[in-house]
Amino acid sequence: MNQRRQEKMQARHVKPESLADACVREAIAIIGEHGLEKLSLREVARRLGVSHQAPYKHFASREHLLAEVVRQTFADFAAHLDRRPQHEDKQRSLAEMGASYLKYALDHPLQYRLMFATPLPEPREHPEMMHTAQHAFCLLVEAIAALHGSKPATVSSKAITQLDALFVWSAMHGLAALLTSDAIKTLELPKTVIGEAADHTLMRIGSALTAAHPRKRATQKKPPAGAGARAGGGG
Repeated sequence: MNQRRQEKMQARHVKPESLADACVREAIAIIGEHGLEKLSLREVARRLGVSHQAPYKHFASREHLLAEVVRQTFADFAAHLDRRPQHEDKQRSLAEMGASYLKYALDHPLQYRLMFATPLPEPREHPEMMHTAQHAFCLLVEAIAALHGSKPATVSSKAITQLDALFVWSAMHGLAALLTSDAIKTLELPKTVIGEAADHTLMRIGSALTAAHPRKRATQKKPPAGAGARAGGGG
């Protein structure tokens, strides 16, 4: 059997219109089983039973395949956040987002590592890769802005909202990393503490966000030196 005929027969195992998706699924499987360093288009083709050139019809390089894996992962993550329960209570709505974030991290540890603990392809060369990641962050910013109220937006208020978003993200990311680590198992914490960690963290985040913001307090105008004494009846 000549090589060309053999490649055609192998290609029948995967329909041409589904080859790109099959490559992405197989890439995730390879990363999960053997780590990112084992990912290659040739290995994907071998596991799919197609010609080693077949994946190149959809992906110019390994980096292009990895960028698509990351793009789809962020899209799935953003869709998961979009499906969270909505509430008129803005603080409760933000807490639902935090709970959804943590649930995704715990239910999909491989995908979570791909998004936040994996060296990614150069974003400028793969602009679509981070598009849904930006959407996920915008959801958080919008939820915090709603919690702060509908006051006129200023440069300083936008910066505070973005800083608060980074604060919430870092807290939830840190908790997710801890709960999925081996280190926390060595602490021998009671199951009740582990079980309440998420709710407690979300409650403390809510308290911090609804408290008077230290930057706003710091920027309030202070009375001129001696103004109090003069107001008190000094000569």
